[in-house]
Amino acid sequence: MNIRRAKGHEASELSELAYRSKAYWGYSDEFMEACRDDLTLSPAYIEKHEVYVLEDDGSIKGFMSLEKDAKQEQWLLGFLFMEPEAVGKGYGKALWQHMVEVAQKLNIPVINIHSDPYAEPFYLSRGAKRVGEIVSTVFPGRILPLLEVEIEKVQSME
Repeated sequence: MNIRRAKGHEASELSELAYRSKAYWGYSDEFMEACRDDLTLSPAYIEKHEVYVLEDDGSIKGFMSLEKDAKQEQWLLGFLFMEPEAVGKGYGKALWQHMVEVAQKLNIPVINIHSDPYAEPFYLSRGAKRVGEIVSTVFPGRILPLLEVEIEKVQSME
């Protein structure tokens, strides 16, 4: 297993991985198509943000990104997606741990997570806390969990 910085030319591959990963939860085709733009990475996104891929057996199994907001006051876990067949094999935990290490190096104290409801249990099990709810950017009226993780506290759990 290897975790490395993503490359701009991988944007399309990572976008398709995100789409397959989101579809893993059984969402309708209509729902998935509405989410496509939000699941799409550009080469510029990869260059601007902290984007890392996890490779194993010669292929990408998952990826994650950290984004700094426009006001540069908060950090957001922008993406954390796994290939559907890679779920449950420890790759998500490895990416999470890598995210924590990146946050430590960048002196990021808190990371916000706009979670898919199905992914919330994973984040809670890794030390994130639910701090509220946010409205979906894709479907007005759809409420999503708002989580945060305090990096120092996550490390004390390890």
